[in-house]
Amino acid sequence: MFSALKPQPADKILALMGQFKADPRADKIDLGVGVYKDATGHTPIMRAVKTAEKLLWEAETTKTYTGLAGDPAFNAAMADLVLGGTVDAGRISSVATPGGTGAVRQAFELARMAAPQGRVFVSDPTWPNHLSILKHLGMEAVPYRYFDADTRAVDFAGMIADLAAARAGDIVLLHGCCHNPTGANLTLPEWEEVAALLEKTGAVPMIDIAYQGFGDGLDADAAGVRLIANRLPEVLIAASCSKNFGIYRERTGALIALSDPARQEVTQGTLAYLNRQNYSFPPDHGARLVTMILTDPALRAEWEAELEEVRLGMLTLREGLATELKRLSGSDRFGFLAQHRGMFSRLGATPEQVERLKTEHGIYMVGDSRLNIAGLNATTVPILAKAVIDVGV
Repeated sequence: MFSALKPQPADKILALMGQFKADPRADKIDLGVGVYKDATGHTPIMRAVKTAEKLLWEAETTKTYTGLAGDPAFNAAMADLVLGGTVDAGRISSVATPGGTGAVRQAFELARMAAPQGRVFVSDPTWPNHLSILKHLGMEAVPYRYFDADTRAVDFAGMIADLAAARAGDIVLLHGCCHNPTGANLTLPEWEEVAALLEKTGAVPMIDIAYQGFGDGLDADAAGVRLIANRLPEVLIAASCSKNFGIYRERTGALIALSDPARQEVTQGTLAYLNRQNYSFPPDHGARLVTMILTDPALRAEWEAELEEVRLGMLTLREGLATELKRLSGSDRFGFLAQHRGMFSRLGATPEQVERLKTEHGIYMVGDSRLNIAGLNATTVPILAKAVIDVGV
């Protein structure tokens, strides 16, 4: 049987991680993998998470299953974090998932059940795993223009023109904030235009929000999501806790589905059914930590303060890199780095220049020149800037 299997395409980011580990140079810099790192290059456990784990260790008395949808308290806490209490609870169905990726997969599965012939409109570019999962599920992906490679900003006119082709039964996949891989985000007025277009076409928005709190703050980063949630009758939201709680390996996420209250019971039941088919009960450890943090005022305040430190630290790195590149190049062409938000930006280097950065300077980034801002620190910012100019970006 296994002789019929064919080699699968290698994940480019995982392959890059392997190359970085094998590189013997002591001064190499990893800007590829999408993981937050502090100034020492370490991915720390957040203070509130550490405190919650100690409390949980003392209080936990069982490891039995929670439920197909996960702990109701977690689902309620995540809905409040993302939606901010702006949506009628009678519209909300939600389940815990293994990370944000699990939420994305379940959302696509739900969409395929509800509208088997529906297409999924996906930004060009997008997180590669969006396309990989859609291909695996046999769902049609339709690219829409999003990023202008010349201006390094959102090509909003192209985006709206392409999304006008969506129709009822289709899904429009949107990034809630901190667009991956470009870092270029929609403004709130642009979110309003997208909402109006979706109302007109009847397509259902699906929002992947993996970086809430990494851009302009917890509420500001969710503003577009909340606007869509209140304007459209049906919405899918895939939320991740990996980045903003720093619990990558705990695989903690949530899928939220908004519907008419009359359809809420069926929607919730379908989400639980999909969990049962894919992995039965979702993991609970990370979800319980998140619940403890979000529902305890002291823990939440500590978490929000540290998250703000992380956010401001990334902004400082962005501004520092843009300033140093301006100094070295005598040009404002890298100013977009300070305007983008989140962990990622596309530098605008060619694949050949990216390869030179790796071979000549030990600087690793994805082939499309996506770099992880959080992989930098005050020491490596000028090193990267000099290398970028050296290879002719």
